Amino acid sequence: MAGAIQLAKRAALATLDYALPPRCPGCGEIVGQIDAFCGACWGEMRFLHGPGCASCGLPFDFEEADGAQCGACLVDPPPWTSARAALSYGPVSSHVAMRLKYGRRTGLARLMARHMAARVPKEVLEAGKEALVIPVPLHRWRIWGRGFNQSALIAGQVARLTGLPHDPHLLERTRATRPLRDLGPRQREREVRQAFAIAAARREELRGKTVLLIDDIHTSGATARGCTRVLMASGARAVHVLCWARVL
Repeated sequence: MAGAIQLAKRAALATLDYALPPRCPGCGEIVGQIDAFCGACWGEMRFLHGPGCASCGLPFDFEEADGAQCGACLVDPPPWTSARAALSYGPVSSHVAMRLKYGRRTGLARLMARHMAARVPKEVLEAGKEALVIPVPLHRWRIWGRGFNQSALIAGQVARLTGLPHDPHLLERTRATRPLRDLGPRQREREVRQAFAIAAARREELRGKTVLLIDDIHTSGATARGCTRVLMASGARAVHVLCWARVL
């Protein structure tokens, strides 16, 4: 009986692949398997697995000693322990993020999380049950309009892949903010100031935890800084930021 069921499943999948063949998430070309990029898109993607700043993850052109920081982080240290991204922000990585956020292709959260999981810091993995995966929150008005929080979808997939505890509701966005993409760095900082909070009744759940803060795109870092300051002030032991793509 079990063998017949498996055979029926394989036949159904084969029929589905024939009718709706898997396509490249970057350009839509037909590819050999689900969530696979075509050769052209893969060649355009820059994975950030090489040497980089210990604080913000800015790529270095050459190997540096462990713990080396870029000039910007030496002058103005960020509040987080580390910030990492799977990819640099470019035509393919941005297209995937936009299809998730605005095109409602929620299945892309699984693809993004798979590449991001490889960048989870060792310190977070070693924390185990004392770690906590938290998404950058959206204001409720934005969720009502979009139907979901893309960072929360990615965070859930990262938690599933790593086995780390996950709380999508601990950190809240208490104030609606303007879209940051059209604002300068200082304007971004002002816009997200006091936009995030953790309910006093829930702060004990955060105390001593090593947080993995998940977002889709890291641009100026204003949103991540705003979230990190609230998390640290509420009792987190450390905050590590992890994104799909980073603007260089």
